[in-house]
Amino acid sequence: MLVDSHCHLDFPDFSEQVPDLVKAMTENGVAFALCAGVTLERFPSVLKIAESYPQIFAAVGVHPDTTDGAEPDVDQLIALAAHKKVVAIGETGLDYFRLTGDLDWQRRRFRTHIRAARATGKPLIIHTRAAADDTLAILEEEKAGEVGGVFHCFTESMEVAQAALDMGFYISFSGIVTFKNAKSLKEVAMAIPLERMLVETDAPYLAPMPHRGKVNQPAYVRHVAEEIAQLRGLTTAAVAAATTRNFFALFSGATR
Repeated sequence: MLVDSHCHLDFPDFSEQVPDLVKAMTENGVAFALCAGVTLERFPSVLKIAESYPQIFAAVGVHPDTTDGAEPDVDQLIALAAHKKVVAIGETGLDYFRLTGDLDWQRRRFRTHIRAARATGKPLIIHTRAAADDTLAILEEEKAGEVGGVFHCFTESMEVAQAALDMGFYISFSGIVTFKNAKSLKEVAMAIPLERMLVETDAPYLAPMPHRGKVNQPAYVRHVAEEIAQLRGLTTAAVAAATTRNFFALFSGATR
């Protein structure tokens, strides 16, 4: 059994396709998936999907590179996270790759999410790109280790991974780890403890080999597990069992 720990089934790419996606999950041994929020405006769609399918969980948050739409506050996130299908806060974090200039608003938004996570006791889903130092510093300053979470779609160095692990976070690998040119990421996937690893698709993005360039979907998370198994000299079943166990250990509000 596998879990896709991060996807976006509410995105327009999947309009009217969710029943087929859930069926494909089942056919490929993917028993559960977590649909992460990226805006407050879209969150009702995320929640509707989670309410409609017992195998889908939700997270509430505003993506760090969202520049329009409502800005969350702590109380609002706390209220939305009270729903029984919401198992995490996020995705949230910092992204200095897509945006430039004064990004203090992004750092303030990140702190808002961390404070909501601490108030609810629900883990964080962290997005970080070209901003690892500030991401780690803010997590430390805001005592995010008290609730932990996951660095999703990890693409950073082993040093960043170790810093995240030291704070109690998990590391999640996406289809990027299957790409031939992702040598340094493959090394990280071989090095981190299996008991702190998750797998994901980030669908509709980053389809793994052999589907690279196509629209991604949760069923394809098995290719991520297969790649990690090959890298570590394990069976795919062993990786699936470990990452599923890790998912439910981290997201304790998720029920099988």
